[in-house]
Amino acid sequence: MLQSRTAFYIMAVTSVIIALSSYRFLFLDLETAFSYMPSHIDNRLTAFMLHISLAPIALILGVIQFSSKIRTNMPALHRWTGRIYGVCVLVAGIAGLVIAIGAEGGFVAATGFALLSLAWMFTTFMGVQHVRNCRFEEHRRWMIRSFALTLAGVTLRIQLLGFTLFGMEYTDASLYLAWLCWIPNLLVVEWWIRRRDKVS
Repeated sequence: MLQSRTAFYIMAVTSVIIALSSYRFLFLDLETAFSYMPSHIDNRLTAFMLHISLAPIALILGVIQFSSKIRTNMPALHRWTGRIYGVCVLVAGIAGLVIAIGAEGGFVAATGFALLSLAWMFTTFMGVQHVRNCRFEEHRRWMIRSFALTLAGVTLRIQLLGFTLFGMEYTDASLYLAWLCWIPNLLVVEWWIRRRDKVS
């Protein structure tokens, strides 16, 4: 129990830090804040701005959604933050598809990021459909998968730091990051869901 709670707090704090750091463009110009993504700024500015503005909101709201205290004591807040989370994922996911087309790493990176956006929207859609039909346990499973993909924003930055320490530029690293930032997340939560189901 203590280990699970510690893991949750580490995830929550890291998510909030990463989410807030994404808004550095409010204090810096875009070219400085996202110097490794010049083509998105020049050619896909609207999609880029939607993605970097709404994905961090989804990240923070996702953390709130997994608070058992809020789910139990403030169900109305849970419902409304869930709705906003869903809208953020939908818009940021569509924007992510547009951005993926011009990924700095070329076709391999574009495919990885595009599949991430599609999987992100699909898992969230499934979660919404299940809660609308009062299948709450299935809703919970799909939203765990959805948030694992939302966390790709965190894992990408952590992994990018590792690639940077080894002297690799973002363009080259994105060939790997486009896949590594989300597939391991999804595999881990799928293992966790199946393990939990067996125990229960």
